Amino acid sequence: MKILLLPSYFTPEQFASSYLLENCNQAYADEGFDMVVYAPMPCRGISDEVRNIYKGLSYEKSYNGKMVVHRFRLIKEGRNTYQRALRYIIMCVKQVCLSLFSKDAKNCDLLFVSSTPPIQGAMAALIKKIRKIPLVYNLQDIFPDSMVSTGMTQKGSLLWKLGRRIEDFTYRNSDKIIVISNDFKKNIMAKGVPENKIEIIYNWVDEKAVVEIPRERNILFDRYNLNRKDFYITYSGNIGHTQNLDMLIDVAEILDKRYKDIKFVLIGEGAYKKSLEEKVNTKNINNIILLPFQPYEEISHVFSLGDAGLVISKPGVGTNSVPSKTWSIMSASKPVLANFDENELKEIIEANNCGIFTKAGDIDGFVTSILTLYDNRDLSKRLGKNGRKFIISNLTKEIGTKKFVEVVKNLTIF
Repeated sequence: MKILLLPSYFTPEQFASSYLLENCNQAYADEGFDMVVYAPMPCRGISDEVRNIYKGLSYEKSYNGKMVVHRFRLIKEGRNTYQRALRYIIMCVKQVCLSLFSKDAKNCDLLFVSSTPPIQGAMAALIKKIRKIPLVYNLQDIFPDSMVSTGMTQKGSLLWKLGRRIEDFTYRNSDKIIVISNDFKKNIMAKGVPENKIEIIYNWVDEKAVVEIPRERNILFDRYNLNRKDFYITYSGNIGHTQNLDMLIDVAEILDKRYKDIKFVLIGEGAYKKSLEEKVNTKNINNIILLPFQPYEEISHVFSLGDAGLVISKPGVGTNSVPSKTWSIMSASKPVLANFDENELKEIIEANNCGIFTKAGDIDGFVTSILTLYDNRDLSKRLGKNGRKFIISNLTKEIGTKKFVEVVKNLTIF
């Protein structure tokens, strides 16, 4: 059995769910599946030197020959929304042509795509209609809902109506839709998707790759001259417009007046990072430390750095989502500090006693939650250990990848 994969980003690129893709690919290979990949030249999270290596590389093999990767040239990803949109359109056109006419693609038995960019699902649905092969759609973000919540458009606008048509076309032609939460399932069922087409598979964490590293052995403290005696709240991931980081600046200013040893470490990149840096420098805020993305092999050091891990969003943005960084925080035996929309995330944190939840935008509640852990380090450790227990029981790599393999198996005939 052969799977056709059409990713918008692919190794060695650095993106939030890269480990999920790699874990699934390894599981497919271990199961004996063959894979064919058509991916653009890498650009996200890598240097120009690395990108240049792939300019002359159009064919690769990996996973002991179980995967064949075909690269095609594509313009770099820009920060401008219109530049990104143009890149996505060109990419989708190329992937459609390759999927329909290339020899390797014609021999594939199943098509698998994820939901970024928004048109990726519709592109795959078109290929499915022409090729008549099963389509698995991995829904990591719900469009156009997320565009409304981030203020990019309004419900009822022309863009929203177009997005809904694309969304309906994708769902209608998908044979199986994998969603990352029960809230996602409720959302698309309300739009007419039959329940038997939906499979809930939470974004897992590699519990063996993300473990607690004692502070005295954490290499990031020496690398960035961090005082091991301070109390750290860490955030790792996309530094974008939806994370409510302006509120975090306000919280940092409030705490800095009385607690000089409470520090916020933000690790990552994103469209809002430059603006955030400017605000931190202009306001002379000393308790916010901005660091770049760290290599995946150091992920345990990243999520072990803090006394607590932060999950944060603007009100209305996280209604249906449970950020996957939550699982990495818990896997590293750290308590989750969530300032988020009330959804499944709140239920998980409170039911398993693995952190403190406050409603998105609640500054006073958020400050109180930080000081609760600051004043009670034993509580902080207990919450962290509870999180690790939850991961081991529910969200390991083995549990998650096995479900993906079963979805693929059930849609194909050997």
